[in-house]
Amino acid sequence: MSDGKNGLTYAAAGVDIDAGNALVERIKPAAKRTNRAGVASGLGGFGALFDLKGAGYDDPILVAATDGVGTKLRIAIDTGHFEGVGIDLVAMCVNDLVCQGAEPLFFLDYFATGKLETESAARVIEGIAEGCVRSGCALIGGETAEMPGMYPAGDFDLAGFAVGAMERGTALPEGVVAGDVLLGLASDGVHSNGYSLVRKLVERSGLGWDADCPWADGSLGAVLLTPTRLYVKQALAAIRAGGVHALAHITGGGLTENLPRVLPEGLGAEIDLDGWELPGVFQWMRGVGGIAQAEMLKTFNCGIGMICVVSAGRAEALEALLAAEGETVHRLGTVVPGEGVRYSGTL
Repeated sequence: MSDGKNGLTYAAAGVDIDAGNALVERIKPAAKRTNRAGVASGLGGFGALFDLKGAGYDDPILVAATDGVGTKLRIAIDTGHFEGVGIDLVAMCVNDLVCQGAEPLFFLDYFATGKLETESAARVIEGIAEGCVRSGCALIGGETAEMPGMYPAGDFDLAGFAVGAMERGTALPEGVVAGDVLLGLASDGVHSNGYSLVRKLVERSGLGWDADCPWADGSLGAVLLTPTRLYVKQALAAIRAGGVHALAHITGGGLTENLPRVLPEGLGAEIDLDGWELPGVFQWMRGVGGIAQAEMLKTFNCGIGMICVVSAGRAEALEALLAAEGETVHRLGTVVPGEGVRYSGTL
């Protein structure tokens, strides 16, 4: 049997275990920042432990969500701006959880690349930790996969997994009726959907990622990488105040496809498009691409990142509460008999 002095190693095949270990050490302080009640283990085990009773639950129902960042990652990779996509990853999961009425409890990430670059990976994961801090959930584990031959140099992909909980009997949507008011919470831009079209529009415009952004200060690439807004703490405050019947996270499919997901059979929505101003990024994209209004509403959030379906009698109080929590709130319309979303006015 060979003594292996000149044998191949895992590192020679393109997988650097030492780099992976260095990354874990680098991100431990970021993960520690996310600790919350219920966390029962640290990074490094084969699994992560979480104590639901320690988190204050008596009769909990668990809720799980998973998502990615999509082709927005292409812009991050091409520009070297990595921090925001970590926040995006968390937001795309936890904003979905809260729509079920659940409090996000913990988060796990999956980072896959051809060759691990510790600095850029750490910046991504530190962004994930920041998203967890802002949404009150703990980063309790994850996986970094170095897979030579699977990704071109410098490329990587992300997936996120969030678990939340609610007390039994408190799930949303619940109690939606005709006459309920639709409160729209402003987005922070494109968020994390529609970027295949965004990138095509930028290509058509002839602008580079480092060009001055046409509608805001900063470079075009940096502005388009503005992270997805986190609505968790604000939405939970509204739910606990009473009168919230449903929440709809406006992601892929836009207002047209996402709002009906939380409306019971036989009910639809009427939305007044004159109720808010279309943000500059969407005006620019519409102009560059000559995009029809219906396509805009079915592809992008168009400035509304979350819709709260609330009791008419509680609408004013909840609008004030959400504003006090830092949200820009627009009255969009009402729940009506019928199916789907009907629009009046123009974007």
